[in-house]
Amino acid sequence: MDIIKELYECFDTKGRFISAAPYGNGHINDTYIIEAELDGAAVRYVLQRINHEVFREPYKLMENFAAVTEYLQGKQDELASLGQTSLSIVKTKAGENLLKKNGKYFRLLSYIEGSVSYDKVESREQFYECAKAFGAFQRVLRDFPAEKLYETIKDFHNTPERLRQLEDAAALDKKGRLAEVMPELEFARARKDFAGTLIREAEAGRLPIKVTHNDTKLNNILFDEETKKPVCIVDLDTVMPGFSVNDFGDSIRFGATTAAEDESNLDLVHFDIELFEIYAKGFIEGAGEGLTECEIAMLPTGAVMMTLECGMRFLADYLSGDVYFKTSRPKHNLDRARNQFKLVSEMEAKFDEMTTIVRKYI
Repeated sequence: MDIIKELYECFDTKGRFISAAPYGNGHINDTYIIEAELDGAAVRYVLQRINHEVFREPYKLMENFAAVTEYLQGKQDELASLGQTSLSIVKTKAGENLLKKNGKYFRLLSYIEGSVSYDKVESREQFYECAKAFGAFQRVLRDFPAEKLYETIKDFHNTPERLRQLEDAAALDKKGRLAEVMPELEFARARKDFAGTLIREAEAGRLPIKVTHNDTKLNNILFDEETKKPVCIVDLDTVMPGFSVNDFGDSIRFGATTAAEDESNLDLVHFDIELFEIYAKGFIEGAGEGLTECEIAMLPTGAVMMTLECGMRFLADYLSGDVYFKTSRPKHNLDRARNQFKLVSEMEAKFDEMTTIVRKYI
């Protein structure tokens, strides 16, 4: 761990380096927890190497990261009233938010003591708490000027562009897989007009551009180890301008389902309307005045949109030869695409019910 110690000592830290160990199970960045000693007491930090193959502009990423975390630092009273806190960046000794060393990029964060994360939802109450936490993220950042943030991954949730990329993959058909996926391709094509719904609403001035997290999974929330309540939203690498309904929709896509997103037996894959209501209630309550009436009304659209978009991305990757998403079996991405499109179909069938649910909480 001599290299980790050397990196640690480049930051403006408090305490003598004691040890370091790999931390978490993230798939993109390398993360370590560092233990130091200060006046006989232990103090801990989180060191992360930013994967610049995925995030091509790490300095812009960190500008977003720092802008949001510094803003949240100024909202500690509001956060505290919600039972939460925020991440805190430790600057380098040169006063920078990011350290570049040997062609790699590193950041250091203070460790939030007494916190724990979960990879899988363990109860409906936990799913509700997750919703409240991501809703509160919208509440506290409601006045942040989202236009000041960089779009660190261009067109990340531009659904018409994702459809265009799918069409390009189909036209190239690099692996000769097009014939077997025509029903799925036609499923996506049939929703071309729907794919532009959120963008049209934004262009009409009805749907606001907000600060969005863009990776609203359960394991991006730290929970208090004792109370099991959310204490902090983490993994802000994909924070950028976007639609709040997409953050909501991604959680529904992943969480309000009866099966994992790569379940190949579609008889096991169903949209769970009860889980949708639990999450919608929590998200709206957590967001409070952070959501407009239009945003609340379009939450069901966000759920369908994100599920459709993700299915299109899986399908495009399958046609391209599985170059983006990790796979562990033949047709893994095709299974994922079919899984997501099954959910889209069931969401569409229950769309009126979803709309009635969110209206209850306006």
